[in-house]
Amino acid sequence: MLKLYGGARSRASIVQWYLEELEIPYEFVLLDLQAGEHLQPNFLAINPMGKVPAIIDGNLKLWESGAILLYLADQYDPPADLQQRAEIAQWVLFANATLGPGIFVETSRERETPRLFSGLSRCLEQQSFLVGDRFTAADVAVGSMLAYISLMLKLGYDDYPAIGNYLKQVTDRPAFQKTIGARSS
Repeated sequence: MLKLYGGARSRASIVQWYLEELEIPYEFVLLDLQAGEHLQPNFLAINPMGKVPAIIDGNLKLWESGAILLYLADQYDPPADLQQRAEIAQWVLFANATLGPGIFVETSRERETPRLFSGLSRCLEQQSFLVGDRFTAADVAVGSMLAYISLMLKLGYDDYPAIGNYLKQVTDRPAFQKTIGARSS
């Protein structure tokens, strides 16, 4: 059985959300980060960086939420073709490398917010989901980041109704409510 390692209020909930969407049986191993369990040799053998989330799936040990989402998509929810796979990867990388840092880093927030939200809004005005006509790992990556932005920074999407509608659509999903939604209420 797949094992997901995480801590309370960690990015492991992003991976957990996708696992719930895919209805994949998994064991959640809650590490006490305050006590340093993620820095112990048994966990460092899984992730030498000592960070969560990490998974073990069979013989595979994998860390970094984006890499885990892409693996789960390929393994359990295969994209239709190489183009769709590339688009999913694009959005997962955008969430982790562009959207998150652009908004959460205070020195870039004022400059990046309108640029990123305008572009994302234009995409979401054209379609319900980020890649094709179905929910994918791309929606987990971007949707979780948008949810964290509104929760942690109290930024709203009033000026970007397509983003607000999209966020409502993805956060109303039962798997979101069971994972990230349960932690934020």
